[in-house]
Amino acid sequence: MTRPSTNDPAEAELRGTISFVSLGCSKNTVDSERMLGLLAQAGYALVPEGTDSDLVIVNTCGFIDAARKESCGVIDEMLGRKRAGRVKGVIVAGCLAERQKDTLLEDFPDVDQVVGVFGREQIVQVSDRILGGLHEQRTLFNPAPVNAQDDRARLRITPRHLAYLKVSEGCDRLCTFCAIPYMRGKHVTKPIERVVEEARELAADGVRELVLVAQDMTYYGMDLYGEPRLAELLRELDKIEELAWIRILYSYPRHFTDELFATLAGAKRIVPYLDMPLQHINDRMLKLMNRRHDRAETTAIIDRLRAEIPGLVLRTTFIVGFPGETEAEFQEMADFVAGRRFQRLGVFTYSLEPDTPAAKLPGHLPDDVKNARRDEIMRIQRPIAEAFNQSLVGRELDVLIDGHAPSGTNEWVGRTFADAPDVDGVVLTRGPGLQVGDVVPCEILATEGYDLVARASAPPSRRRRARPRPRKRPGSSLTVLDGM
Repeated sequence: MTRPSTNDPAEAELRGTISFVSLGCSKNTVDSERMLGLLAQAGYALVPEGTDSDLVIVNTCGFIDAARKESCGVIDEMLGRKRAGRVKGVIVAGCLAERQKDTLLEDFPDVDQVVGVFGREQIVQVSDRILGGLHEQRTLFNPAPVNAQDDRARLRITPRHLAYLKVSEGCDRLCTFCAIPYMRGKHVTKPIERVVEEARELAADGVRELVLVAQDMTYYGMDLYGEPRLAELLRELDKIEELAWIRILYSYPRHFTDELFATLAGAKRIVPYLDMPLQHINDRMLKLMNRRHDRAETTAIIDRLRAEIPGLVLRTTFIVGFPGETEAEFQEMADFVAGRRFQRLGVFTYSLEPDTPAAKLPGHLPDDVKNARRDEIMRIQRPIAEAFNQSLVGRELDVLIDGHAPSGTNEWVGRTFADAPDVDGVVLTRGPGLQVGDVVPCEILATEGYDLVARASAPPSRRRRARPRPRKRPGSSLTVLDGM
């Protein structure tokens, strides 16, 4: 759950006070920040979630069953505060609102307003109506736009040095297990010039790490330009000198052009880290999932990425227990995980989504089988991740400082290039004079599970640093990153 910072309501004449709960993925975070920006511009003040306010907004996630349960739990909690007189109105927005538009008010009749994914731009009007006592129209659902929405002028709830930037919205893949296209619509590309303008705005606001997100990153540009244009976008973003790191998430294993390989290998600020959700590796399972690629294509992309980008860290996710998955097909996945040695990996048990094609497939597996298969993949993966962390001990790596460690004034929590925010490990480091947002050369001293322990080995750099270039240690075949 993302918690926003606070504005002092006494500092200006207020239109009203808002508390906000943002659930779900980083793309949802961007939507939350856009709504907060619109509300702030209109004169609403943000107060800490959990305190009394005129309105509370819950931006929900509806992706899988666990996420829906969390969203419903938060809605229940906020309605309890309304009944206690602590808030005047409750607005439910986002993916759960969109997915359950026909039933949400039946399940939660005390909710004042339901706002779908594409109603975020009207959040001020919705808030005004509730505080004005106008309750006749309680739902707002707009069709998915044909052009990408403008995400500028956000009130960010991430740390100042970190920001997510959506380069597109929606998805055309129609994977049989996934309901995102039904909630987020078809893929729409945000034009290159607008993405760059937004990135420059964020950099001017102090962002040092820019995390690019989309439902399908490598598909970027297909709808707008008629061809994939991610490489061109990355080259333009790589020119923004104020940025230290650019990180790419959610790259579907297709549309990796020669131009994209070259751009990823040669960029100054794009860290050698790539998130590529594979979901499965068996060809029959991939076909049932409608993934539109096979094992051979996936293997070729991974091999080339690792050959052309020395030091690359690959993150992936898999789904176990998809309907009809045999023991042999699961074992193929397990062998692939053991052999390919992904530095970062997550695994999900298949979640039955009632409005998806996979729900109608035969051969749904019991939970105990799915859970056992998930545990087996993580049993295989843990020593791989630990061995990668151990390989970093003794090296000097740049660490981006995210905040104070709870244990002491000179102890800090940060991340290396190999760690995406909120999903990977952290670095616990010591050093005087550090600040949040610093890029600090650190000696890696030890591992602590999935995390690292380090000591600052040089004064922090508050200048923007380009991505280090690969080099070989003299007398060694080990590829390292110069300056990292």
